[in-house]
Amino acid sequence: MSGHSKWSTIKRQKGAADAKRGQLFTKIAREIAVAARAGLPDPDANTRLRLAVERARAANMPKDNIERAIAKAAGTGAGDNYDEVYYEGYGPGGAALMIHAMTDNRNRTVSEVRAVLTRSGGTLGENGSVGWMFDHVGQLGLEAADADPDEIALVAIDAGAADVTIDDRYVTVYTATEDLHKVQESLAAAGYAADEAQLAMRPKTVLEPEADIAVKVVRLVEKLEDLDDVQEVFTNVDISDEVLAQV
Repeated sequence: MSGHSKWSTIKRQKGAADAKRGQLFTKIAREIAVAARAGLPDPDANTRLRLAVERARAANMPKDNIERAIAKAAGTGAGDNYDEVYYEGYGPGGAALMIHAMTDNRNRTVSEVRAVLTRSGGTLGENGSVGWMFDHVGQLGLEAADADPDEIALVAIDAGAADVTIDDRYVTVYTATEDLHKVQESLAAAGYAADEAQLAMRPKTVLEPEADIAVKVVRLVEKLEDLDDVQEVFTNVDISDEVLAQV
């Protein structure tokens, strides 16, 4: 799993400082709205909404924007209604892709996703074509800094984490989706604040192509995530430090 969580963190940091901040805020607002409609409009009682609000704060999204997105979703029939969709496909070298989108026009979104895939040497797959290669999990990532990575891992496991990986002092914690907040809180109480917390699609096995192929996959993921309707893309390709250095 080398590089996967670090890449996710880099993407979020880049997004927070990106010139296309308006697009980022729009995507986060959709995430907040969908999460609020799927459960209670209260971050303390809705794990997914809490994660979306945390992401909004990390991106310096104004408090008024956050509250407006929650209020709009909580209203009866107010605001736009977005469908949450996962598109499945393949990238260069046979890379598996899970493309998470939120859209008010499925025909437009699938057309845009297919076009980006085709131009980058990929293909759009049928439902279920690659979904079986991933598990839906909670994911936390944090730099050990001066702390002992093994101690962080022990705290996470004692709190109920399903798995922990350590890569060059970067600790990635995987949980059942319903245990994410509990593990995050236990780590924070022990003095280990997570750099990222999200619900993610974790590949069951990873693909390790040549570096040039991996770079092409990363570029494809970036193009897909530049689409207004695409929230995030998950891949089973191993993102090594060599690849991260190139992108």
